[in-house]
Amino acid sequence: MMMSIKTIISPKLQPLFQRAIQNHAIRPMTILSKTSAEEYEKKNYTSRMNRTGRPVSPNVTIYSFPITALSSIATRVTGVLLSFGSFGVGGLDLVGGSGTALSMMEYIGDSGLLFSTPAKLAVAFPIVYHSLGGMRHFIWDFFPQKYLNNEDVPKSSMVLIGSASFISLGLMLS
Repeated sequence: MMMSIKTIISPKLQPLFQRAIQNHAIRPMTILSKTSAEEYEKKNYTSRMNRTGRPVSPNVTIYSFPITALSSIATRVTGVLLSFGSFGVGGLDLVGGSGTALSMMEYIGDSGLLFSTPAKLAVAFPIVYHSLGGMRHFIWDFFPQKYLNNEDVPKSSMVLIGSASFISLGLMLS
């Protein structure tokens, strides 16, 4: 049984639909031919923007990150590095047997200052930085009105970076 549109739409709404169709309120679909799509792809973004005459937004690279953002990013990166390091040590012991990771660390420690000192720093800095960053967030969580403001947060970022570097260098040389 075929139904027409007139039987589906209520009689009160039929004049509205007829006017919409007559006035082209329903926009027809734009169909691009294959050749016009290929021509569009040939033109790069810069040439298309130059044709519009509008200024292009400045690139993100001209802006400098605030020290607070950099310290936050560094805290997250050190957390990821610590996770990978833990999985690496655990995986090494699982694959090589018990004590393999310890043997590798002893080998690195005995290999001389040129190799062992940067290895110590590569382990010490993420641990120290991430731990101090966690303490900073702990303090911010419990004393936000005192330490979490636009003046003290950049200062705490500088203190975090400086103290983590100083402690890490001390651990590296010990």
